[in-house]
Amino acid sequence: MNWLKAALTEIVQLFVDDGSLASFATVLILIVAGAVKIMDIPPLWGGLALLVGLVAILVESLSRAARLANKSGKRH
Repeated sequence: MNWLKAALTEIVQLFVDDGSLASFATVLILIVAGAVKIMDIPPLWGGLALLVGLVAILVESLSRAARLANKSGKRH
């Protein structure tokens, strides 16, 4: 049973390396989807908001990871 837990943990880590990245992306998607449905924003604008927001979240996550790597002396 221990091997099953280890395998599931590895699978989750394949997709969620940075928990805050996944959390921010999920929140952004929920906000944009709600805005498109409730506030009747055109879907094209919603898609543009997703694109810009997800790129911003990714850039922030990468810069945070780079800062932490420099602080600990690790290089990838």
